[in-house]
Amino acid sequence: MLWTVLLALLVLLLLQTQLSVCLRDLRTRGSISPLHSPPPSSSSPSSSSSSSYNATQQRLPGAIIIGVRKGGTRALLEMLNLHPDVEVAKAEVHYFNVEEHYHQGLAWYQAQMPFTLPGQLTVEKTPGYFASPQVPARVWDMNPAVRLLLIVRDPAERLVSDYTQVLHNRLTQHKPYQPLEELLLHKGHINHGYKALQRSLYHLHLARWLEVFPREQIHVVDGDALIRDPFPELRKAERFLDLPPRINPSNFYFNITKGFYCLLSAGHDKCLDESKGRQHAPLSTQALQKLCRYFRKPNKHFFEMVGRSFSWC
Repeated sequence: MLWTVLLALLVLLLLQTQLSVCLRDLRTRGSISPLHSPPPSSSSPSSSSSSSYNATQQRLPGAIIIGVRKGGTRALLEMLNLHPDVEVAKAEVHYFNVEEHYHQGLAWYQAQMPFTLPGQLTVEKTPGYFASPQVPARVWDMNPAVRLLLIVRDPAERLVSDYTQVLHNRLTQHKPYQPLEELLLHKGHINHGYKALQRSLYHLHLARWLEVFPREQIHVVDGDALIRDPFPELRKAERFLDLPPRINPSNFYFNITKGFYCLLSAGHDKCLDESKGRQHAPLSTQALQKLCRYFRKPNKHFFEMVGRSFSWC
């Protein structure tokens, strides 16, 4: 009996040794599962900088939020990101409107994009694109089929919000600043050279985009409506982007403390940063009335271009 047990142990040891040799030989020839192999290297974003295991890669955007500045672009981006088929660039890229970036080429631009799965939509937003004359043709050269989202709000409110952001930055940096009314008015009349005013002349900027892109490729989002009730505007954006309806009213809740809607997804809530809802810089009633009168004609031109009107001053 003892000899039988010893013989069996000897056979087991021989089998174990042979198995170890076979496994070592398989590893040497690279025949084991790829899950244990090092990931393939990539030399450029165009080769996807991606892992073959989950098929993700950085793709050029299929949709771009082109503006307007202080119109609600960040809110729109974060809300679109609720959709499972959407991945967004987290930071403003400023590729098409900053020469230093643009001259680095599409490979650099693509490298700023998030990793996505096949079938997911990459969305980038840079509000500075809308008012930059050189941008429409550059975007067309990148992708003539790209979908463009333009979010607008009352141009007078947008101007004041624009100034308020600049004011906040200058105060934070302990830099001097001019009161809004001094910048807006010159000898009692509207100062046409004020940059914040020029950014609110939506019809002038849209005209440049329509010289390049067909109207149906540009979707206009009502920024004021997005703040009051986000869901209807998001449903329209889903349809424009050919996305299945996945964003629901339950994805939004009104935060009484902040005074605007926050986002809710998979049990986690997210509110936009503290700059949203910041109290506007003061502007006298008389100056605001002059500003509203000034915008009446430009607004009418814009309404005619987009085929709809808005409740602006």
